[in-house]
Amino acid sequence: MNIAVIDYQGGNVQSLLFALERLGVASATLTADPDQIRAADRVLFPGEGEASSAMRSLRAAGLDKLLPTLTQPFLGICLGMQLLGRHSEEGPADGTDLLRILPFDVVRFRPPDTTHK
Repeated sequence: MNIAVIDYQGGNVQSLLFALERLGVASATLTADPDQIRAADRVLFPGEGEASSAMRSLRAAGLDKLLPTLTQPFLGICLGMQLLGRHSEEGPADGTDLLRILPFDVVRFRPPDTTHK
């Protein structure tokens, strides 16, 4: 089985590659190459950091256009999962537009209402 681990200069990549190696997965490739990603049997989309800078990196590599077209099994991890949504409140004042692959928005946790009623 050929696994592509998407490389968009996000964090948490080495720990994922190490985990795959420990599991005996010999064919995991860290790549931003569209042809390698399209040819993979499975795709892993790791992430760490914040949405606006991650989306800038994806756009710069052209991956924002590629990822929504993939049909093979695909796993987003941490920020990689969040980026599959429509919009994030993280980043600039108006938030960050995401990949729009899945129908959800990433919202900030709201502090609980502690007033007595």
